[in-house]
Amino acid sequence: MATDRVDRRTFIRNMSGTAAMSVLPAVPAVAQMSGVDTVEPRRQAVGPRSPARIRFSVIGLNHGHITGMTNAVIRGGGELAFVYAAEPELVAQFTKQFPSARVARSEAEVLEDPSTQAVLSAAIPDERAPIGLRVMRAGKDYIADKPGITTRAQLAEVRRVQADTGRIYSIVYSERFENRATVRAGDLVKAGAIGRVVQTIGLGPHRMSLPSRPSWFFDKARYGGILCDIASHQADQFLFFTGSTTAEVVAAQVGNVHYAQYPDFEDFGDMLVRGDGGTGYIRVDWFTPDGLPTWGDGRLTILGTDGFIEIRKNVDIAGRPGGSHLFLSDQKTTTYIDCQSVDLPYGRQVVDDVLNRTETAMPQAHCFLATELVLEAQAQAERLRLRV
Repeated sequence: MATDRVDRRTFIRNMSGTAAMSVLPAVPAVAQMSGVDTVEPRRQAVGPRSPARIRFSVIGLNHGHITGMTNAVIRGGGELAFVYAAEPELVAQFTKQFPSARVARSEAEVLEDPSTQAVLSAAIPDERAPIGLRVMRAGKDYIADKPGITTRAQLAEVRRVQADTGRIYSIVYSERFENRATVRAGDLVKAGAIGRVVQTIGLGPHRMSLPSRPSWFFDKARYGGILCDIASHQADQFLFFTGSTTAEVVAAQVGNVHYAQYPDFEDFGDMLVRGDGGTGYIRVDWFTPDGLPTWGDGRLTILGTDGFIEIRKNVDIAGRPGGSHLFLSDQKTTTYIDCQSVDLPYGRQVVDDVLNRTETAMPQAHCFLATELVLEAQAQAERLRLRV
């Protein structure tokens, strides 16, 4: 990303606004780790809704991310028109949350609706690209949950149809778009707060929650593999923070080290990437312990020539409540920045892009490159075999 330089201390001071910023030694220590169990996540302000500027619909409700995606577009000025899914119970849950949505009788009813300008989808992962192809061919823009594409053949067809139709194919990398600390980090890096970015380290642990998982969750042909699925978040952040427009996979490995009862499942994966703007290391897994008060201690470290930023996306195990924690170390000091009030611009930006045919939320080339990286990593990954 661009690094228009300003005085770093002035920028950080101005960015803090009314949010708390403190020197790290002043943070109270947590005497016992068990004390974290009682931490209640802090409620984050969702921000005001913009007046309706576009109408959008939803096809596919198989992942809970659809709630956040829908809320983001509504905040940005979207008016929800139709919802369609093959599972009546999922439709019932969705319309309870969004009662203004009209239940469509078929996917075709949504695609043929002249008022629908964009379609959101959190269908089963391998169905997302085929839905997107139909959406674009119907003259509408498409906003998919990650992974938005699960095979290299799908990616090639999506690229072709997107170029032919000129429609938007956006993938919601929510760990960047919907995490306030990560949004703040983008502003800090752009301002040169840590100099030129050299490397990102992205960690994406998840809780397994076995009883809640549908059968497709364990079928690699359906979810694409752990790097295709979870690591797409970290690939997006690597490209964004290093400003890389070309990149390659240096090494990758995956494994199933704990869930032998699901032989087609992958519970661990990591990959090393290199771009024209920096390097990156990515590790993802399904090993979040039940003792952690959130689904995963997601972390991002951004190393620069003049300092580094560390983000604790979902929890600060030192005891601060809620998520979106940002720590910054530069040549003068180490500070903590409370990001609870940071604006989340993705919904507004993607609505702007639908209206203006722009790429302010995410360049189309970036979207496809992040996907290409994880698909290539998944294809070339060595199988990890540990001694039992």
